[in-house]
Amino acid sequence: MYLVSKLPERLIELRTQRNLKQRDLAEFLGIALRSWQRYEAGEREPTVDQLMELARFFGVSLDYMVGLTDDPTPPPRTSSSERDP
Repeated sequence: MYLVSKLPERLIELRTQRNLKQRDLAEFLGIALRSWQRYEAGEREPTVDQLMELARFFGVSLDYMVGLTDDPTPPPRTSSSERDP
């Protein structure tokens, strides 16, 4: 069960806004169509790596995807030299 239940809703929303089919995203992630359908139905959870790929693909933050925020804007990226050690 999802800790944050917005993920299936957000996956459907992001996919349909871009006129993509479930098969398109299953192929993008290299998974079976049925696996993607289970993500959208809330029956399975994507891996963290898959979530990161999807967030980059859709141009949204992970927080938005899982429902921690309603702001889809991802945080600004920093170069590795700007990060704290």
